Amino acid sequence: MEELNLNDLSKIQEKAIDMAFQFGPVLLKAVILLLAGRFVIKMLIRLLTNALSKYEVDASLATFFKSFLSALLWVLLIISIATTLGMQMTSFIAILGAAGLAVGLALQGSLANFAGGVLILVFKPFRVGDTIEAQGTLGSVESIDILYTKIRNFDNKVVTIPNGALANNAITNFSLKPTRRVDMSVGVAYGTDLKKTRKVILDILNKDERVHEDPAPVVYFGNFGDSSLDLTIRCWTDAADLWPVYWDSMEAIKEAFEANDIEVPFPQRDVNHYYPEGKK
Repeated sequence: MEELNLNDLSKIQEKAIDMAFQFGPVLLKAVILLLAGRFVIKMLIRLLTNALSKYEVDASLATFFKSFLSALLWVLLIISIATTLGMQMTSFIAILGAAGLAVGLALQGSLANFAGGVLILVFKPFRVGDTIEAQGTLGSVESIDILYTKIRNFDNKVVTIPNGALANNAITNFSLKPTRRVDMSVGVAYGTDLKKTRKVILDILNKDERVHEDPAPVVYFGNFGDSSLDLTIRCWTDAADLWPVYWDSMEAIKEAFEANDIEVPFPQRDVNHYYPEGKK
């Protein structure tokens, strides 16, 4: 029995050695191909990045191209490794097709995101660097990848949104036009001279070099409020100066009101108490 076991062990060892000599070089070749292919993919992506930067290709297209090329090269590398390991190309394509169908059904959302990314790059509702509002997020577009778009909001959080959702829903682009309208509103006390107030506000806006002369700034009386006469103020400026003009103008208007004795009222109520006849 012991001799039989030794013979079996010897046969197993011989078979293992034969398999090692048979499959070892192939496996080693596949590992070398994997390492070399990984290095080549990194080099090609780096060359593509430099080329896109050199020719000043739009940042949105550049990010998408790099993501797509990387995915394509890895698929080709996997096919090459499978072929090296002895898998027949026809069989591998059949398996890949069946797997692709199964994965396609399982990843319908991802395919929709890929199509959404293509639509975004074709129709360009926004670009990298634009300030947009979409899906409840307001911020600057950091990158457009093959499946997702990254938006950095103004408190430095990065929100990742699927491209399919962006391509099929409303998007507000704040950077598409070079100029923006600044909307402000102030309230003054009842009895205030509106012509004087309008002149004070327009003098402030006309002195600000950031405010455009055409269209000219305007001040309209808009509403009889509960405690104030409500004024609507509108002027135009460069998109980058929108909020600085708003903040500086509101502060300057407040100081000008104080200097010209224009009262900004606070909420108030008149309360009248009626007593029955003969009562104090």
